Amino acid sequence: MTSDESPGRLPPASTGAFLGTAAAIAVTDPDGRVTHWSSGAQTLWGYAPEEVLGKPLADLFTADWAVLRHRDGRLSDAQVRLYPLPSDKRPTGCLVMVVPGTDSPDECSLKRWMFQEQPLALSIFDREGRILFGNEVTEQVTGLSEHDVRGRFLAEILQGPAYEEVEQRIRRVVQTGKPEFGERFVRLPGEPRAHPWALDIFPLTDEAGQVRGAGLSAYDYSQQYESRERLALVSEARTRIGASLDVVGTARELTEVAVPRFADLVSVDLLDPVFQGDVPPPVLSGPVPLRRAAYGVASATSGEHPAPDEISNHVATSPIARCLASGRAERHHVNDSQVVRWFADDPVQAAQARACGVHSLIAVPIRARGTTLGAVMFVRCSSREPFGPDDLAVTEDLVARAAVCLDNARRFTRERGISLALQRNLLPHGPTTLPAVETASRYLPAGGGTQAGGDWYDVIPLPGGRVGLVVGDVVGHGINASATMGRLRTAVRTLADIDLPPDELLTHLDDIVTHTESEEDTTATGEIPGDIGASCLYAVYDPLTGTCSLARAGHPSPILVHPDGTSTVIDLPAGPPLGLGSLPFEAVEVTVPEGSLLALFTDGLLSAGDRDVDEGLDALRHTLAGPASSLEVLCDTVMDARTLETRTDDIALLVARTRLFGEDRVASWDVPVDPAAVAETRRRASDRLASWGLEEAAFVTKLVISELVTNAIRYGSAPIHLRLIKDETLICEVSDGSSTSPHLRRARVFDEGGRGLFLVAELTQRWGTRHTRTGKTIWAEQFLSTP
Repeated sequence: MTSDESPGRLPPASTGAFLGTAAAIAVTDPDGRVTHWSSGAQTLWGYAPEEVLGKPLADLFTADWAVLRHRDGRLSDAQVRLYPLPSDKRPTGCLVMVVPGTDSPDECSLKRWMFQEQPLALSIFDREGRILFGNEVTEQVTGLSEHDVRGRFLAEILQGPAYEEVEQRIRRVVQTGKPEFGERFVRLPGEPRAHPWALDIFPLTDEAGQVRGAGLSAYDYSQQYESRERLALVSEARTRIGASLDVVGTARELTEVAVPRFADLVSVDLLDPVFQGDVPPPVLSGPVPLRRAAYGVASATSGEHPAPDEISNHVATSPIARCLASGRAERHHVNDSQVVRWFADDPVQAAQARACGVHSLIAVPIRARGTTLGAVMFVRCSSREPFGPDDLAVTEDLVARAAVCLDNARRFTRERGISLALQRNLLPHGPTTLPAVETASRYLPAGGGTQAGGDWYDVIPLPGGRVGLVVGDVVGHGINASATMGRLRTAVRTLADIDLPPDELLTHLDDIVTHTESEEDTTATGEIPGDIGASCLYAVYDPLTGTCSLARAGHPSPILVHPDGTSTVIDLPAGPPLGLGSLPFEAVEVTVPEGSLLALFTDGLLSAGDRDVDEGLDALRHTLAGPASSLEVLCDTVMDARTLETRTDDIALLVARTRLFGEDRVASWDVPVDPAAVAETRRRASDRLASWGLEEAAFVTKLVISELVTNAIRYGSAPIHLRLIKDETLICEVSDGSSTSPHLRRARVFDEGGRGLFLVAELTQRWGTRHTRTGKTIWAEQFLSTP
């Protein structure tokens, strides 16, 4: 709006001339009330003279006089000029000339129609944030007419924090001239629940770039929002479901993803064989017993529901039984005839549904690799929209993802069960008490016991009262590692049975692993066999001499704790891991005082947590040297110090308390290389048996001594030595300087010899040969009758 440069002058035309022009002319008195009204003004505004005379001219314009208000409520741009009317003493009024915009009536109508019929809710606000105008959609969504809202602030007519924030945004846009976009969940008058709305607030500027107000466009984007949420839900399911190879844990992950984001209540029920890792039988029509695997609810309800691991019998008319029989998902409203029939057949479920306020549900079968595992029930209550067709597709995607993960968990459960059973059968059962040592052991698989590993240990009784102690570590986990562990354990027992020293035993074991590698087809699976790179420690303790011979193949050295509490790590040459080449293994013999503690372990016990191996070794030495009432308590103490730490490797621990055989339990004689010495040797042995109170064993023992000593004199070489060891069994050993081993054979009827070893084998429980550095030793063992 502008004024003439000379306030006291009129434009070069008479007032009458103006009243006859096409421009809208109005004259006001000093108070701003209309006194004259031209035909152009009547055409522009739509008011007849009698309707506006005496009324304030300001009512016909917006607050900033930039836009005029038509009689029908629409707004129009116009050029406005004010000319004061002069008089002798003071102004007597004002002449107002309004020139309409250049748009043709058709163009104005098109703009008005576009504004009114826009499917978005459009509103115009003045510079103070008051509502000036809203289109028909705005009136529909708010339930208020333009007359009800004009000149009022948004927060006055729609209460709530969300509307207050929108009003603040409008003022900020007017002040800064920068548009803003926002998404809000709001509930409009007359709506039962809130909807997501997208808001665009933008400045309204004139030709000079001055902000004259603000515009707001809003639209309900519930469908877009729900589609986006569905896609986000499915995407999240891909990362969250299947994080663990546990059936119950995977089912719980499904409920956590879906509740409360997608449903108010989700239950996952599986066929019972799935929990044991077995393949369930086909599901036929009729009642179906299912075990509850997981249950998720958005808020506490008064309804009682089956607890996890509880079995429920689903009647044939239930959605779960029907979807299992048909293999297809089902979506129902609570008032559907099928649901009504189900509630009639199952009053308990009906009561639970009423207590939760259920209004819609979806039942989806869990199928993976052609096998039905169970079903999932999704439920929505009265607080949210019922399930729609798009939701059915989402549930199918979710359950399809979960089904594969559940089947993987089922397969893992079965494989783990087989691995653990194999491992339990191969490892020693409980503590072992032998005349030479008292032992205790512990084994912990990696992953908190969820995986079967390849660490192993064994205690092997050897001839002469000796004992073999072995600990090994196989690469990998699972059934393959357990099978490899069983193969190596069997090989070690076989090699120990022929009484090989530790270094030779590891050499033969390395050959076995190398040959196995060449026979296996590793190209089919792309996996390296678990015995390649496996480690092993083998020790032989002799209670007669108090010595221990040890050798290792890529394994940690054992710890020796002396009776006074001092502990040392035995300095043992580090041989290569098994299967990596033909490098030699070296054995070391150490003296072990009686009552000492020998600890063999795998590297998982040293690398637990974030510490390095040296720190772990020092901590283990300190723990082993500590006081303990028994070996079992000591093993528990060692494990308790490490079970709270993160374990990524298996842990195996074998501890042995050593004993010595006293001289009163051992008798030995040197035997001359003379057949006549056999009788004297029998006599000495008979006297010693009598002193031990073993007269009942004298006959068999003298016969065994006669055969073994005679063979040594006849076929062996000097020196010849006889030793008797009284233990839980009676052991007879005859050593000579020859390395030729005798062979058991069946003599023919007319043969004069060849029956000696046959008699020894028949009269004793077991016999054998072991080679030494100076020759060989033939031994025979017979049980002693308990008093």
